[in-house]
Amino acid sequence: MHLSARRGYSARLAAPHPDPLVTRTTRCLTPPSLAPGARVALVCPAGPLRGAADLERAEANARSLGWDPVVGRHALDRRGYFAGDDAARLGDLNAALRDPGIDGIWCVRGGYGAMRILPGVDWDALVRRPRVLLGYSDITALHLGALAAGVGTLHGPTARAELTDFSRDSLVRAASLGSDPCGTAPSARTLRGGRAAGPLVGGNLALVAALVGTPWAAQLTGAILVLEDVNEAVYRVDRMLTQLRLAGALEGLAGIAFGHCTSCEEESDDGARTLDDVIREHAEALDVPCLAGIPLGHIDDQWTLPLGTRAELDADARTLQVVERGMA
Repeated sequence: MHLSARRGYSARLAAPHPDPLVTRTTRCLTPPSLAPGARVALVCPAGPLRGAADLERAEANARSLGWDPVVGRHALDRRGYFAGDDAARLGDLNAALRDPGIDGIWCVRGGYGAMRILPGVDWDALVRRPRVLLGYSDITALHLGALAAGVGTLHGPTARAELTDFSRDSLVRAASLGSDPCGTAPSARTLRGGRAAGPLVGGNLALVAALVGTPWAAQLTGAILVLEDVNEAVYRVDRMLTQLRLAGALEGLAGIAFGHCTSCEEESDDGARTLDDVIREHAEALDVPCLAGIPLGHIDDQWTLPLGTRAELDADARTLQVVERGMA
């Protein structure tokens, strides 16, 4: 780790968190939109690619959106279940953050490993020149790190995804047009009625829970919590939500917009509970509106959500609308 990064990490550990309302509503910067010809770094800060075809598809996706892809040096590295060792993955990410010619960073895949490099990320470089950071799943660790630094990000498809028309449309609106990339979710389920307004914060539930107690923990006072996950039994979803509540992480929450929990079994040897029952129970305990089944998560058709940006949730109307872009 670079000495300045180590010092910054120590300072964050020693200093109290900034007031979450200040961080989320008055200091969150939104990076400029990606115009045609924007240079977009393709990096792998977590799990490895299956092969060159994944990277080729990522480059093709970037070009199809009018962007110029710049592949990270270690994008095709593999070390066990990581895309290279921590130093290699961190090096590619920091190289992109420090390069004045890079306009955006698109993570090629999720997997696991992004939280391991959080202490060494050059967040100061991102603050000096905010730029788009795009991805989902394990990339939630980087989203929360950027939000802690006061910079908004885009929770959306990874670069290697096979983009559907639905996902592409939302991605373009979020990353290139700076317009509302969300809207009505007709197949979503109202678990607890009501309306809420606040910045969008969250991502993958497992990462949100895992970062509790760290300098990069989600600050959720006044926020709309957006969540998704994959391959988690319902009892584990319950356990993670319970952990967040017991840790006090959900105090002052404005609302919940839950996406999809893909391949999340509802039955175990000890019995069964539905995912909706679990989420509803927590929403009722928190006394907040809750909508489940929005197009978010490990699914083909997904919204790209501008995290850190103010939005309005109407659980009865089954809508989530971004109402403010730029500095909030």
